[in-house]
Amino acid sequence: MERLGQIVTAFRWLPDYNGKRFRGDLAAGLTVGVMLIPQSMAYAMLAGMPAIYGLYASLIPLLIYPLLGTSRHLAVGTVAIDMLIVAAGVGALAQPHTDRYIELAILLALLTGALQIGMGFLRLGFLVNFLSRPVIAGFMSAAPLIIAASQLGNLLGLDLPNTQYIHILFWEAFQQLDQIHMLTLIMGGVSIAVLLGLQFWKPSIPGALLVVIVGIVLDWSLGLEKMGIELVGDIPQGLPSFGFPELTLEGFNGLWATALTLALVQFMGVMSLGKVFAAKHDYSVDANRELIAIGASNFLGSFFRSIPVSGSFSRSAVNEQSGARTPVSNIIAASVIGLTLLLLTDVFYYLPVPVLAAIIMVSAIGLIDVPELRYLLKTKRRDGLIALLTFGCTLAIGIQEGILIGIAASVIAILYRISRPNIAELGHMPGTKDFRSLERNPEAETIKGIYILRVDASLSFANADLIKDKLLESHSHGGDEYRALLIDATGVNDLDTTSAAMLAKVINTLGERDVELYIAGAKGPVRDTIKRAGLHVELGREHFTPTLDLAVQHVLSRWGKEHRYDVHEANGELEGHDETKHDEHKRDETKQEQ
Repeated sequence: MERLGQIVTAFRWLPDYNGKRFRGDLAAGLTVGVMLIPQSMAYAMLAGMPAIYGLYASLIPLLIYPLLGTSRHLAVGTVAIDMLIVAAGVGALAQPHTDRYIELAILLALLTGALQIGMGFLRLGFLVNFLSRPVIAGFMSAAPLIIAASQLGNLLGLDLPNTQYIHILFWEAFQQLDQIHMLTLIMGGVSIAVLLGLQFWKPSIPGALLVVIVGIVLDWSLGLEKMGIELVGDIPQGLPSFGFPELTLEGFNGLWATALTLALVQFMGVMSLGKVFAAKHDYSVDANRELIAIGASNFLGSFFRSIPVSGSFSRSAVNEQSGARTPVSNIIAASVIGLTLLLLTDVFYYLPVPVLAAIIMVSAIGLIDVPELRYLLKTKRRDGLIALLTFGCTLAIGIQEGILIGIAASVIAILYRISRPNIAELGHMPGTKDFRSLERNPEAETIKGIYILRVDASLSFANADLIKDKLLESHSHGGDEYRALLIDATGVNDLDTTSAAMLAKVINTLGERDVELYIAGAKGPVRDTIKRAGLHVELGREHFTPTLDLAVQHVLSRWGKEHRYDVHEANGELEGHDETKHDEHKRDETKQEQ
């Protein structure tokens, strides 16, 4: 089982599977399956696809993920945000609901899955870090508005263009105000009111399923189609057939950017959800295996007419609350969808489109997270501005463009921060061996003749010149020329060749000024680079110490008693400086060199 578990994750929990776990999975799977029927159909229409493809996407992928996934509570299926990306990417190449559009959407699932599987095998799970929290917050705040606006036509009974730009949708709707179909608007408005009311007063009731049933009954009994309300119409009965997606060079060239965007966004959502439930139930999720699992769900699902799938926020929460214990709940939900495809497709002929529009709109409203934007602006203004930039660009320029601009802004912010590292001047805290920032600790005292700087960043080509200028900017310190420059390197995690060359120049320049350079607290990897660059020979081994205190004591011991500072006996520390302390210092230096 252990060996099989290295390939198929399900073998890790199958040996401990029992009736109690199955009862929990059964209840959760049935609940999520019932919830998934109307949602998957609505989300397929959001993607510009016939409703049946939402059901197809809720079948095979839900059977694949439990075999390979490491999350026990993730509910797989169509997701509103993903469908918006699908509509934006595929809509640029073909008209929605056409055969060409359908084939491209299925091909997108194949390409997205292939990318995710490849990233998983190459252990590239870290790439999701490029989708920083501010980028996700900005995108997730803009996307619900686009999703809701995309349903204006279905809610008002208007023929609006298929576009992701909400200003175009609102302008077109404004120009057609006199053509609004009032009965369609009433049905959609009442459905929205019912869904919101149930969420507030009775969240345990599956509101989406309720409005779908009521809508079907009303149309079947009153003949709403004759009154001008659009229906879902004919839905093919039966399970999806096996077939290879149509892979063409034109399709690949047109979809690879969308596939990459979708792969990263899906993985971000899957890992976010997975970590939440894993922490709550005390188990772990593997990022690279999750990539392979969701990738295989997309890739293999595309052979059975599936559009892209991911982990659903709302359904995963319901899955966990309903008692899911293992991924078997996904298999139960897939069984519900399978029975629906075999037995109930004729019933959904009478489903009014404004009801599905209401489901999509209410789902979108629940995704808006204004408190997250406020938190980012309050906690770190730079992150808040990146989130607002992503939000604005997503609305004004486009979904993929907004995400890419947000990523670029995050990378630029990181590079700027690296190129402008915090360099603090330190002073001695009386009565201790500590050295703190003079700016933040007024009680800290400078030591005559010694200039102490702490660099809070890795040294790289991006900040080498700035750090060099800071180290050499002044030969005086507090009105007096300093004779020793001490660098506290405890905050330096890395040192590249450009920085090593920079340090060599600093050593030479300071030598010409009769100023000694000491480096304290350098970490192992940094010391390794220093040695390979020959700086330990050029500077001298005695100029490298494990702690800043030892560096100061070493300098003062060379200068004579009049330069020594007191360390009080509090905390068991010695007062003054004697030969014993000097000997201990020498032994510490020897250990560091070793």
